[in-house]
Amino acid sequence: MSKIEVNEIDKQSGSTLTIGGSGTTVQLGTGASQTGFGREGSVNWQTGSIKTSTFTATSGEGYFINSGSALTMNLPAGSAGAIVAVSDYARNFATHNFTISANGSEKIGGQATDLTLNVDGQALTLVYVDSTKGWINVQNAEDTETGLIPFITASGGTESTCGNFKIHTFTGPGTFTVNQVAPGPSGNPNVVDYMVAAGGGSGGMGNQASGGGGGAGGLRFSACHYTAPPTTIPFKAPAGITVTAGSIPVTVGAGGASESKTVPPTSGTGPAGNDGSQSVFSTITSAGGGGGGGHCSGAGRSGGSGGGAAGAGPAYPYALGAGNSPPTSPVQGHNGATGQGGGPNYGAGGGGGAGAAAATPVPNSGPGGAGGVGLQVNIDTNSYYYSGGGGGSAWVNAPGGAGGKGGSGGGGGNPSSGGGAAGGCGANAGTAGSGGNTNGGPAGANTGSGGGGGNHVNPSCGGSGGTFTSGAGGSGVVILRYRFQ
Repeated sequence: MSKIEVNEIDKQSGSTLTIGGSGTTVQLGTGASQTGFGREGSVNWQTGSIKTSTFTATSGEGYFINSGSALTMNLPAGSAGAIVAVSDYARNFATHNFTISANGSEKIGGQATDLTLNVDGQALTLVYVDSTKGWINVQNAEDTETGLIPFITASGGTESTCGNFKIHTFTGPGTFTVNQVAPGPSGNPNVVDYMVAAGGGSGGMGNQASGGGGGAGGLRFSACHYTAPPTTIPFKAPAGITVTAGSIPVTVGAGGASESKTVPPTSGTGPAGNDGSQSVFSTITSAGGGGGGGHCSGAGRSGGSGGGAAGAGPAYPYALGAGNSPPTSPVQGHNGATGQGGGPNYGAGGGGGAGAAAATPVPNSGPGGAGGVGLQVNIDTNSYYYSGGGGGSAWVNAPGGAGGKGGSGGGGGNPSSGGGAAGGCGANAGTAGSGGNTNGGPAGANTGSGGGGGNHVNPSCGGSGGTFTSGAGGSGVVILRYRFQ
């Protein structure tokens, strides 16, 4: 067999160069490579080099992927006709996703993003066409492979991350902007978990009797898709919200403003507390907490959680404020408590909380009623309690009621007995009620908790003149979470 070695072969005339006759196979030598010919949908499969770690592909080659963990193939620089193929050697792409990354800013299926293979046994062949579409899949069992964006991308509020999850916290009104969602068969849900707490109600104000504690703002939240929900949740939380690209307004409710009473004179009414305002995200609306009852206007007000009733007055007994108003399923809050008309303490009812109704105060000589406990929701990994009820106040011989867990305010109490303790474990601390001037304690900001009931003690009973206040309700908060990588 003879051998010809030349640097260049060219046509003698015309525009066609023919190598080999009919029925002849033209073959490149072992280890040789070709350029400029392009390809016609086939590759040379590299059976002697099964890929187990990240690598860069060469045009004209096919690779078997044996992935014991997620790994990446980097595509070569694109040139028209370049071709690369892959196949799932271990049949485990669903467990260990295989990523194909374009060179620099080049595209896959018209998108400048990575391509993810996540179907067991998947194989595909990519051909580089042009800069408009880049690498295009020409052979694949799914038939729809493009450079998928596998997760939600969004902005808004105060952003933080925890592992594979992104958290958006809104402490005031804002917009949650979904820039992009996961398309097609990416395997990742376009679901956002939420916690929506409304503003808490303020405590009512007594007049020689006791004002009721403010009800907590309604608290609604979804089950966390990627970790078990907190064990303290007494009901089954619903799924999160499936979102699409666009802007979603977020409303964060204000807490109810405090009320006051100036002494002297000691006669007249004590005003009821003010309701908190609602918080809203998408289809989820949480109602503001009900204000606590005041002397002579003594019924607790209804809301997300109800306000507590005043302790005494000409129309005693006063009605408690109803929680879960308007009704939701699961419930967004609970009832406040009725007060006690018996002296000398006339203990007022506490406000309801997201986790439980308020406690009814002990008749005659007991302290003001304690607020209902809030709920511990671990959507942002902090394990705070939210939406506790405010404590009810007491008059002459007893302390105010304690606020429920969640940053609520304590009820005002007798000068010698002291005010009720604030509810702990909130994102921001509430304030205890006072005994020296019997003010109700305000709830912490962005807790959704109720304020403590206020009162004043007649100077003839050891009190002093001045202006006395009930505790303001805590503002609400909206927290969102989703998987972003």
